[in-house]
Amino acid sequence: MKEKRSGRILVADDEEGVRSFLAESLERDGHEVVEVADGAAALAAAREEPFDVVITDLKMPKLDGMSVVRTLRTEQPNVELIVLTAFGDVSTAVEAMKLGVFDYLQKPVQSPAAVRELVKGALGRRVELAVPADAPPSRSTLTFGAPSMVPVVAALAKVAKSGATVLLQGESGTGKEVAARVLHETSPRADKPFVAINCAVLTEHLLESELFGHEKGAFTGAHAQRRGRIELADGGTFFLDEVGELKASLQAKLLRVLEERSFERLGGSQLVEVDVRWVAATHRDLRAMVREGTFREDLYHRLAVFPIRLPPLRERREDIVPLARALVAELSTAAGRSPPRLDEALEHQLREESWPGNVRELRNALERAMILADGDVLGRAHLWLESTMTEASSSAETKPVAAEPERSGVKGGSLADLERQTIESTLREVDGNRRAAAAKLGIGLRTLYDKLKKYGIR
Repeated sequence: MKEKRSGRILVADDEEGVRSFLAESLERDGHEVVEVADGAAALAAAREEPFDVVITDLKMPKLDGMSVVRTLRTEQPNVELIVLTAFGDVSTAVEAMKLGVFDYLQKPVQSPAAVRELVKGALGRRVELAVPADAPPSRSTLTFGAPSMVPVVAALAKVAKSGATVLLQGESGTGKEVAARVLHETSPRADKPFVAINCAVLTEHLLESELFGHEKGAFTGAHAQRRGRIELADGGTFFLDEVGELKASLQAKLLRVLEERSFERLGGSQLVEVDVRWVAATHRDLRAMVREGTFREDLYHRLAVFPIRLPPLRERREDIVPLARALVAELSTAAGRSPPRLDEALEHQLREESWPGNVRELRNALERAMILADGDVLGRAHLWLESTMTEASSSAETKPVAAEPERSGVKGGSLADLERQTIESTLREVDGNRRAAAAKLGIGLRTLYDKLKKYGIR
């Protein structure tokens, strides 16, 4: 018999009798319960040590329940929230549910069984993430709080336990690979390999060899047998990124593997049997490609057993600031520095942008901001967007450039100002080592010397 999963539950209500009733009901199922009497205490407790589920009354002293909901949705997007509401205030509870609250309990609460079932459902929806020790902090973290992400997370949680093939759809940069890793790490195959391949970055011949492997002598340069990535994923999950880029011949071979769970290495005749859970992703409309004849209909139906669409960032604005904080933490860890704080003006600007490149574009913008910022706070002046860069570059082509560069203390301004500031900041980070600075900036050493001369940087 499967053991019940217990969790850490926070109960916030100014009525002692209600708190005691809920705590006693939940402790019977082995949950750890913490009780607080107002909204301010609820936030303090949640910030000290995060909870799996927070049950909060809507009307409390010091800070009301809706404020608790909004704050936790931003600061701890993975926590499940349940609100308590009086008989005449159901409309507020519905408003809370639009913010991603799991459900509401109407007072007076009289059924311990109903409380336990509701919490059990909330714990079941919560996506548990087992991030590998060698992975960056946000590599497998699905940050969410926006209503548009609630059905996505619920679908991932349900399908993860099965062996069904999943097709992740959405614009570039929406986090399809992160979702694929979440699927793997919350599945029964979590202790087995997660193997990924991007179908768009390799030639047809190289992709075939990478997928299926080859025997010795299969082609010029094949000096030894090599196992393919599908074989390496045996028992685990295989992630086919940009599956819409597969050529027709490889579509047919992939279909055979999906149907027969076996294949032959290049140059070989022996069948290799595999037990793999398939997850595919694409930014293309595969159904339209089927109609156009560029993607096999039978392969599409094999891949789209359980399709999930990941919404673009512009449809989940509530997630932008939590994502930004997580990305800054990841970038800081990689750079070996303490994460800077995002000021209020920058957070407001981040929410207002359309982010056509989605999470990937947001990450790039934050990385540039961290390079431009000298201190431990990222501000609006450090936000150097791709659209701004394009406009500034176009403007520079039509306007005369001053022969004498401005001094290095200037903040903001033209593209040249920002480029100079970036170079100076990078040089400071590497203690003036020009070779290291060029590598960090992604430019050649000669190019760096030219720019140092151009801007008068010593």
